[in-house]
Amino acid sequence: MAVKILFIGDIIGKPGRQALSRELDRLVDRYAVDLVIANGENAAGGFGLTLDTAKELFDMGVHCITSGNHIWDKKEQVPLVLADKRILRPSNYPEGAVGVGSAIFTTPGKVKVAVLNLEGRIYMKNLECPFRAADREIERLRQETPIIFVDFHAEATSEKAALGWYLDGRVSALIGTHTHVQTADERILTQGTAYLSDAGMTGSFDSVIGIGKEEAIRKFLTQLPVKFEIPKKDLRLNGVVVAIDESSGKAVSIERIAVSC
Repeated sequence: MAVKILFIGDIIGKPGRQALSRELDRLVDRYAVDLVIANGENAAGGFGLTLDTAKELFDMGVHCITSGNHIWDKKEQVPLVLADKRILRPSNYPEGAVGVGSAIFTTPGKVKVAVLNLEGRIYMKNLECPFRAADREIERLRQETPIIFVDFHAEATSEKAALGWYLDGRVSALIGTHTHVQTADERILTQGTAYLSDAGMTGSFDSVIGIGKEEAIRKFLTQLPVKFEIPKKDLRLNGVVVAIDESSGKAVSIERIAVSC
């Protein structure tokens, strides 16, 4: 038997939430999904996450919300948001950071699935090594389940690919996030780990990776601070469905999803 996990690429603001609302039930039915994971670090106004937006995602049917560097943007909400153990921040933040970087979920079929969130370091913050953090977390999580799904929130494809190979056979899937551009390199690595460099984004594609075209261009031209707007046209949902063998924790299949909403 295989457990099927639907992972939703970075949700950008209200348009992203609207796209998810329109498509999630249909995708769950079509693929017979057992667990829904979504990267929600940009779900509130394009930057950060609030209690209200998290509740909205959970009410739609999302079981776990992963994140990355923008989870801290709604500063006043961070302690409350990360008190919910269904919401993960990257595991390799320093000791003392609020929240948790991994959690275990039980599907309706009583299968335990571990979800691990990590953040890259190339062109990003100087965090603990995600490779070594993964070693520590995986050793603990595998005591409860062989099924481990990793959201690796990172900029550089090289760092994502390297971690994918490093964890091959030790995790069920490693899916990249952060760039908001879906890649076409999905595959199952030689030891059974499903891999995709980036799941893409869910929101407006009439944009520059989710934000207003005019504002983005102005910022590049002037190098000055710009208030970004979140466009509302051409909504699309990006994600991936991974089927994983329940007993071995090895991936059986991986399929990219790109839906116009």
